[in-house]
Amino acid sequence: MLDERFMNLALNMARTTEGQTAPNPVVGAVIVKNNQVVGMGAHLKAGEPHAERHALAMAGRKAEGSTCYVTLEPCSHYGRTPPCADALIDAKVERVVIATRDPNPKVAGRGIEKLKEAGILITEGVMEKEAQALNRTFFHFIKHRRPFVTLKSATSIDGKIATSTGESKWITGPEARLNVHQLRHENDGILVGVKTVIADDPLLTTRLPGGGKHPVRIVLDHSLNIPVTASLVTDRSSPTWVVTSGNHNAQKKEELESAGVRVLPINAASIEIEDVLNLLGELGIMSLLVEGGGHVNDSFLRSGLFDQVVVYLAPLIIGGQNALSSFSGTGIERLSDGSRLKIKSAEMVGKDLKVTAVKEER
Repeated sequence: MLDERFMNLALNMARTTEGQTAPNPVVGAVIVKNNQVVGMGAHLKAGEPHAERHALAMAGRKAEGSTCYVTLEPCSHYGRTPPCADALIDAKVERVVIATRDPNPKVAGRGIEKLKEAGILITEGVMEKEAQALNRTFFHFIKHRRPFVTLKSATSIDGKIATSTGESKWITGPEARLNVHQLRHENDGILVGVKTVIADDPLLTTRLPGGGKHPVRIVLDHSLNIPVTASLVTDRSSPTWVVTSGNHNAQKKEELESAGVRVLPINAASIEIEDVLNLLGELGIMSLLVEGGGHVNDSFLRSGLFDQVVVYLAPLIIGGQNALSSFSGTGIERLSDGSRLKIKSAEMVGKDLKVTAVKEER
C-alpha cells in the first residue's frame, strides 16, 4: 500500500539521525502530493526545526492539499521550537498519516486533536511497531525517567573477555570494533568502572571514519581512585563524569574538578545502580552504553536495571577458570531470578557474530 511505502521512507530518514537528537526523539516526515514526494525532512538536533518543518520548507506551496507522513505525532506545544501541528495547519495540508502517538505528556494526543479540529484527515498506526522500536530509548525514558541501558561485551565464544594473565587486545576483529563505535555514536552516555580506567586507560570516544558524536563518559568510582593523569581526565573531547559514594576523598574531588571532571556524589555508603540511573536520568542521559568489566556487568545484572545486551562473539576459545568473564561477581543464585532475554538479531560482523538480545517484560 502507498501509506506503508511513504511511511517506510519517513522511517528510513529518521534512522539516519539516531544518536544525535537527544533528549528529543528521532523523527522523519515525507510530504506527498499526487502520489509524488514533494518534501521530506528529519529532525537533526534538539533546538533545531522538527522533521515536519524541514519537509514543509522543501514542499513550499505544493504542501497545500498534500498528505504528510510522519513517524511520530506532531507536537502541539511551544518548546524550543514552535508547534509542528500549527505549521501543518498553516500550510493547508489535507491529510496527516501518523505512525505512532507521542508518549510525552506535553503532546500525548493533543497534536492529533489539534489537527482534527482544523479539519485535517488523520490516519494513525501505519507501521506503528517499527516506529516505536525506532524510538525505544525515547519511549523508555519518558516512561521511567532513566536511561535505556545496553550492556555490551566482546568475548571469546566461551564467554571470556581476557585470558588468565589479563590479555584482551584484541579478542574481536576490526569490523566488530568499528561497529562498537557506531554504538557509542548512538548513545548519550558510556559507562565503565574505575578498575577498567586504571587497567586500560581508555578514551571511550567515538572513532568512526566520518567522525561521530562522543558520548558523555561516566565512571563508577566509590573512593575516587581514578588517576588525574588518566586519559578520561586529561582528554577534553567529551565531558567526563565520575559517580562516587558519600565516602569519597574530598581533596581528590577538588583535584578532579579543577581538571574539568564533573564529580557526582551519591549520598550513600555504596553506589547502587538504581541511584546511578536515576541521577543520570535527571541529568538528561536518555541512553546508556555500559562497557564495564565483569563486576560492573554483574551489578547491572543483579539490579535487573538493563534493557538490552549486545555481545560480539569471536571464533576463539580461551578457557581457564581464572580467565576473566563478561559477567563475574556474585551473579544470581536461582534460575528463576535470572533475566530472560529475547534474541532480537544475530549478524556476522567481519569474522565475529554480533548478538542483540532484549530483556523480556515480566
